[in-house]
Amino acid sequence: MDVTRLLIALAVGMVVLIIMIMKTKIHPALALVISAAVVGIVGGVDLAAIPGLITSGFGNTLAGIGLVIAFGCMMGQVMEESNAAKVMAHTFIKALKGKNEEVALAITGFLVSIPIFADSALIILAPLVKSISRAKKKSLTGLGLIMACALNITHASVPPTPGPLAVVAQFGDTIDLGTYILFGLVMGIPLMIIIAITGRIVGQKWYKIVDENGEIIDVSPEQAKEYAEYSSKPTTPELDPNETYPSAFMSFAPILVPVVLILLSTVTSMVYQGEGNMVTELIAFFGSPVIAISIALLVAIYGLAGHKSRKEVQDCLERGIRSCGTVILITGAGGAFGNIIKSSGIGDVIAQSLTNMNMPVLLLPFLMAAILKLVLGSGTVAMTTTATICAPILMQVPGANMMFCAYAACIGSQVFSLHNDSFFWVLTRTFKLDKLDVQIFGYEGMQFIWSCSGFVLLSIVNMVF
Repeated sequence: MDVTRLLIALAVGMVVLIIMIMKTKIHPALALVISAAVVGIVGGVDLAAIPGLITSGFGNTLAGIGLVIAFGCMMGQVMEESNAAKVMAHTFIKALKGKNEEVALAITGFLVSIPIFADSALIILAPLVKSISRAKKKSLTGLGLIMACALNITHASVPPTPGPLAVVAQFGDTIDLGTYILFGLVMGIPLMIIIAITGRIVGQKWYKIVDENGEIIDVSPEQAKEYAEYSSKPTTPELDPNETYPSAFMSFAPILVPVVLILLSTVTSMVYQGEGNMVTELIAFFGSPVIAISIALLVAIYGLAGHKSRKEVQDCLERGIRSCGTVILITGAGGAFGNIIKSSGIGDVIAQSLTNMNMPVLLLPFLMAAILKLVLGSGTVAMTTTATICAPILMQVPGANMMFCAYAACIGSQVFSLHNDSFFWVLTRTFKLDKLDVQIFGYEGMQFIWSCSGFVLLSIVNMVF
């Protein structure tokens, strides 16, 4: 095995990939396939075998999660158009008796972004955030950034959101999806607390409110102190009476149903290992990701869109399918890239190098995802590409925990969120965060803090377990 040639092949493939994504009109999925072919050719893989490795890598990756991604996007679209997300936010605000809106919005963002893309969720919830600022004179900057960062936590790390789902798929059978969902949720709770705390600090420094005319205005330090005292009074902004809303139970159901089914299947399989019976088989059936998400989609269709006509529902589902096409293509193409790396022997070479260097295994996916996010702008592309490259390598490292490695790639993709990130522009335009200092030191500062805190927490967990 020519080690030098294999390392050169990977380096050339990465350079080709980044150049094509940044400087050309080529779609990331096609860029991944071309880069995979380049790695195979430079790495000495038999030319006749490369097309087969690309197609088998693509197909095998999507075989397990293609339908899950598609159904998840359709479910998210139904939730988006039925106002379920707004009901969830309002439910938490009422539960906290009109106080601690920052906590309510953090919890809402944390849950809503599991089925709904973060960009869409932010737009859906923005009117509620603005209404809170208008009614209670709370800093719109703080409220908006807390909501945005909380959305990013689960958007980046908790399936069935397409990005983390694609990451888990790259690691194959080494990660149980149900266990990973539970792990992502548990790890996200302390990060949500960090976001709520830092968001309040940022909100006080850059104080904006929505005035009585609905305009977003800056507030002087003197007024900010006055408004801070006024905002401590409990007030619950009402939902728009001109819109229709589902019940709180039905709003939460599409999220809770698949999570509960998958987790129940995971727990059952752990408790009754090798003791299969009719009950455990049924639980395993309904808890398989594709069946669980199919049931959740049915719940969303008939529970949230049951009052709509057949054509309206079909059109809504079609819009959901269109929104996930790119993710499915990139995921499959990432599988093709990963299969080339695995078959060429590059994974074995780098794994051995990592072992010899005693480099922290979790640092590789975390840093690679962070760098790719900085360069490419897309968190989904960054984490998927990272998993594509790192999974075949890390699976060869003795003693490495693949679930922790996958999570490191996910949160690494959130370290940077700058001007080449579409979510950055949605956020800053929606809440008029037009000053560079609040963009960099406010939003990007909060992103950097919670994602790096997540890596530190993950490293501690890795040492303990």
